[in-house]
Amino acid sequence: MANQPAHKFKIGLITATVWENEGFYSVDVSRSYKNQEGDWRSTSSFAHNDLLNLAKCVERAEIWIGRQLNAKA
Repeated sequence: MANQPAHKFKIGLITATVWENEGFYSVDVSRSYKNQEGDWRSTSSFAHNDLLNLAKCVERAEIWIGRQLNAKA
């Protein structure tokens, strides 16, 4: 069975996925888009108009991780 993310944050086409590994957290950030065939894909490249949603997703991930760490302390 594949590992499941600890949490996901999505705003528009931007997704921040939080992963936990033995108390250590990491975050993958991606932007969804449709290719020429109409299939959904993701990329780690962002356009200027993605940056505000990118910042908000990353901020939410940072707050969530902080709360998890504080709860374990």
